[in-house]
Amino acid sequence: MCSRQNAPVTAPTRRATTAWFHCFAGTAGDMTLGALVDAGADPDDVARALGGLGVDGFAVSFERTQRCGIAATRAVVAVDDHGHHDDHDHHDHDDDHEHDQHAHPVHRPYRVIRALLDAAELDERVRRRAQRTFAVLAEVEGRMHGVPADEVEFHEVGGLDAIVDIVGSCAALESLGVERLVCSAITVGTGTVRAAHGELPNPAPAVAELLARRHAPVRGIADGRELATPTGVALMAALADDFGPMPAMTVTSVGYGAGTADIAGRPNVVQVVVGEAVAEPASTPDPGQPVVLLEANVDDLTGEVVAHAIARLLAAGAHDAWATPIVMKKGRPAHTIHALCDPAVSATVGEVLVSETGTLGLRATTLRRWPRRREDGSVMVGGHAVRIKRAAGRTKAEFDDAAVAAEHLGLPVREVLRRAEQLAQPAETGEPSDTPQVER
Repeated sequence: MCSRQNAPVTAPTRRATTAWFHCFAGTAGDMTLGALVDAGADPDDVARALGGLGVDGFAVSFERTQRCGIAATRAVVAVDDHGHHDDHDHHDHDDDHEHDQHAHPVHRPYRVIRALLDAAELDERVRRRAQRTFAVLAEVEGRMHGVPADEVEFHEVGGLDAIVDIVGSCAALESLGVERLVCSAITVGTGTVRAAHGELPNPAPAVAELLARRHAPVRGIADGRELATPTGVALMAALADDFGPMPAMTVTSVGYGAGTADIAGRPNVVQVVVGEAVAEPASTPDPGQPVVLLEANVDDLTGEVVAHAIARLLAAGAHDAWATPIVMKKGRPAHTIHALCDPAVSATVGEVLVSETGTLGLRATTLRRWPRRREDGSVMVGGHAVRIKRAAGRTKAEFDDAAVAAEHLGLPVREVLRRAEQLAQPAETGEPSDTPQVER
């Protein structure tokens, strides 16, 4: 939904348990886990969930510490991941450690991690949140490397310690009964960092892509350390319902999760504030999300070229792209090619629109949009994964996945779509299900 003017948006009035993460010193997976335990999550609940993974070679403990005078909890994840201890995502700022921490990076394909989580004995919301986090990572990595998400080979975030951080954090959220997450602006450093692919810009490309995916607010400071790690940012990008200041709520607990290093002059912690959301007025003004609508009229393109141009616009980062048939001067049939995108990528999308259509010019309109929240997941149809998107009152299966499944199963694609969407429907319990029903 887009509009040229601000419009009131109905705000939820349900008193949901909310967690606000204050990432003023950055964020990492182990810091998130430590903060939630410090706020009252039961370590036994975390241990039970991690035991449900059905893998060994790791140990998790929680220790009390201080960072710049603030009492905090540090999550210590010790792993023997095929003989390699990978501490990449533990917010460790010791330079000597960072220089050799990637000597033998662990490689785990996304499909392996997804299968591991599918088979694990986990509460359904814990499984769904963990799957969503890795799916967001796979989507971002796939876009960066130009490969399908299923073919992504995770390096640092494929290590067992990163899996423990993500699943442990999701279990801690469940232990606290957290239904809604809000995240502050995320602080990042500058310069370069060492990773499996070599020396990379800081923030790392995966972190930058994750922030861009959610249009998350960010704050850079003159610090050459890796303040925001891919796992920590992925948890926020995948699970946060909103970004901004602390929402209106009645506070019930506060926690601090410590990073490995104690940095002089700045507490190296993530703060989490947990509470019950305070009911807000039925309608509150919402400024919406700024977008740019790029358009060009063309009268010399075949249908195939139009379809290809739309696909390239989407690949370039457009939120949506489409074509409208029109009639130009002298009665010539033509098309208007439209691309809706974030202002930050409008130049890139505009270049693609010009190059793919050969237009002699384009126009731009600044709009605002209010996208409805949707959930991404997947279901299994006859042993084949079919991605689904679900919003209030609507469930839609990914056609390309359904087509592949239909080909292997010898079924009409419409039947696979029907089965997938039926499996993804909430359970008939009177309350919406948090997780699509997965055929195993």
